[in-house]
Amino acid sequence: MTDLTLALDAMGGDFGPRITVPATLQALRLYPFLNVIIVGDRAQIEPLLSQCDSAVLSRIEIVHTTEVVQMCDRPVHALRNCKQSSMRLAVELVRDNKAQACISAGNTGALMAISKVLLKTLPGIDRPALVSCLPAVTHKPVYLLDLGANVSCCSETLFQFAVMGSVLCEAVDKNPKPKVALLNVGIEEIKGNDQVQQAGQLLQQSSHLNYTGFIEGDNIYSGEVDVIVCDGFVGNITLKTSEGIARLLVHQLKKGLTQGFFVRLMAKLIAPRINSVLNQMNPDHYNGASLIGLRGIVVKSHGSADETAYLQAISLAVTEAQRRLPEMIEQRLESILLDINN
Repeated sequence: MTDLTLALDAMGGDFGPRITVPATLQALRLYPFLNVIIVGDRAQIEPLLSQCDSAVLSRIEIVHTTEVVQMCDRPVHALRNCKQSSMRLAVELVRDNKAQACISAGNTGALMAISKVLLKTLPGIDRPALVSCLPAVTHKPVYLLDLGANVSCCSETLFQFAVMGSVLCEAVDKNPKPKVALLNVGIEEIKGNDQVQQAGQLLQQSSHLNYTGFIEGDNIYSGEVDVIVCDGFVGNITLKTSEGIARLLVHQLKKGLTQGFFVRLMAKLIAPRINSVLNQMNPDHYNGASLIGLRGIVVKSHGSADETAYLQAISLAVTEAQRRLPEMIEQRLESILLDINN
């Protein structure tokens, strides 16, 4: 296995190094070919490495900085005034080919702005999109984009998201003809705002995408389609609402399984199956969203991610780097957009 280097913004997120560093150590033990460059405050990072064995420690480099992009910072402010922030320095490592991917749990808007300026977008793409996998009843992943990087989108941008999502599904899941749908308030052609209506018309005219029409929110997890497209405002609310419902269901299920002697007895007998179901419902299992459409790999972790969830984001970055995802998307994207423009 070829060695791989990741850059990690240790200071991003709600908990900073006390989550990002232990998760990184787990990743290093899990992937013997992995090296990491941890970007952040050395005074906070080094004590968390004190119990680390020398073999793992030799695969860690620390880039020191005390500057942090705050969650309340506007993207423009972060881009112009946080030149030495842990987030920016991590992205710069990808730009300079010192790392094959970077991970941050910090400010989403700032990460998108910094990544777009430093890494640039692929030819034919105006804006990167934040995309993540969701579970489905068919046990195959469903890709939803955009998840908040672009709050407002025109029809052409939604069309580009559909192309990128389709190519991503083709590249990662080896799906030769992924089904693509637009998230809407109804499945009828007359439903939706102007942007969604116009995007639907553009997709219908494209013979290169397997566009199936509109899809409503209650069918997101049905597995009927492979890629679901919406603007970042709708996508972020959809994702956060789904996560909240999932946590509620897990809480209620655990609570119900502890009430009554016979219920507790049955729960013990089927504990492995229960744990499997709970893991599938746990949003942390799906942590990690990719900023696709860039010339480099950037993975966004939830700001409130725990060690297990942050490890999932690192694992996603490893997978995308191994498969050289930007190159795969660019090659497929170039042929699709060329034919469309002609």
